[in-house]
Amino acid sequence: MAYSDDPFGNNDFRTPDNYGDTGTINANPFTGINAVTDENGILTNVFKWMGIGLGISAIAALGSYQFLPEFMMVAYIPLAIIELIMVLVLSFGIQKMSAGACRVCFIAYSVINGLTLSSIFFVYEIGSIFVTFFIAAGMFAVAALYGKFTKKNLASMGTYLLMGLFGIIVASIVNIFIRNSMLDFLVTLVGIAIFVGLTAYDVNKIREYSSQYGLDSKEQASKVIIYGALSLYLDFINLFLKLLRLFGSRRK
Repeated sequence: MAYSDDPFGNNDFRTPDNYGDTGTINANPFTGINAVTDENGILTNVFKWMGIGLGISAIAALGSYQFLPEFMMVAYIPLAIIELIMVLVLSFGIQKMSAGACRVCFIAYSVINGLTLSSIFFVYEIGSIFVTFFIAAGMFAVAALYGKFTKKNLASMGTYLLMGLFGIIVASIVNIFIRNSMLDFLVTLVGIAIFVGLTAYDVNKIREYSSQYGLDSKEQASKVIIYGALSLYLDFINLFLKLLRLFGSRRK
């Protein structure tokens, strides 16, 4: 787990594992910039790139499950390590990277995360996975719309959501050893609430940042768009995994 300030001036950047637990926060490499990019343009492109990332991950997950099951059994742990390294590189190195390099890194991360996510097809029924995906999409959309259209600044939520995030990470680690089903259930419920909250918070954060500060070049705009897309991508993936853990039908 790693921590730094995000380019929106708030502490909140998460990396998922394939059980829905997360944890990084990233640093602000874009402070002190002048507004030239409009709010709607930034948000539209953030969601576009988030959708591209999810599509790539879905194709990679289904493809590796169908055609590379034996490989994935062996490669899961190395890929998970590479995945973590890539997120750290993107989060800590975004200021020094070109916009093109940021895009390539995001796409590569989406592929590798898709490969590791293929593990869910070995655990859960495929129909259950798709139903849960659409439930997650609906919950994500509602939270994103709230974050976009609310007149409130949700910045104050960040600290509490972060505390909750740390709490479920610690509880999940503890539960690896004690294997308490009730604790697992509570962690899953709290996790769902946290990632719904983080979705609204992140969208609101992007909206507030773009309207108050904006960007002084297309290069800067592209970097912030990719960063925002990655943040929302991680929110969605973790929400989906938590819901799958709660509602998913396991293979027999």
